[in-house]
Amino acid sequence: MLTQTSVSADTFRRSIPPTRNAAPVARHDLDDAGEREPLGHSMHLMGATMSFPRNAEIFGEDEPAEYIYKVISGSVRTYKVLNDGRRQIGGFYLSGDIFGLEFADEHTLSAEAITDAKILVIKRSAITALAQRDAAIARGLFVLTGRELRQAQQHVLLLVKSAQERVASFLLEMAARGSAGNSIELPMSRQDIADYLGLTIETVSRTLTSLESAAAIEVPTSRRIVVRNRSALNRLNA
Repeated sequence: MLTQTSVSADTFRRSIPPTRNAAPVARHDLDDAGEREPLGHSMHLMGATMSFPRNAEIFGEDEPAEYIYKVISGSVRTYKVLNDGRRQIGGFYLSGDIFGLEFADEHTLSAEAITDAKILVIKRSAITALAQRDAAIARGLFVLTGRELRQAQQHVLLLVKSAQERVASFLLEMAARGSAGNSIELPMSRQDIADYLGLTIETVSRTLTSLESAAAIEVPTSRRIVVRNRSALNRLNA
């Protein structure tokens, strides 16, 4: 649930302007990224920014999915605790990413801040009502929901691959999402990576060491990895 204590639920509700007061949103006939622009613009108009400290819960599994979230700064993980106590991470969300989209009325996963994070929080009912009147907003929601579904499908397929293939795929994914070229800054811990890839932390560490020995990557620190041979990682990811 929302646990940021400096903003009460009442204050938060009052802080979100009603949809009718939102400024007109220009429509864009662009590619996938451009289609999200009207949605992102409306979210900023209607949302309220909240701060969550490291490891704070943003929402819990089975709680009502009343809000949609956008990472302004910091990073977020979604996860599920399995019956045997193990944790399976569903995804990582970085600055600019939108999360909390659900097909049902309850959250299927929990969400926590990995680092100190600022999150834009928007009433789901408000953005849904706007989408009913604005085709660009509806299209943006459709694109985002489709992307979440594709990522979930790709994650399932990832979990049947070998350890090297899983780690290589993860590194390529993080490199593609970053803005530092071949240098990957990881906000998440090795344990987070292991829980995302369905491996043990020891296996993740051994696999990174193996890839470094093969000159595919360099590991200057536990949170920074440099891709040295992208072709080698791509072959593992094929």
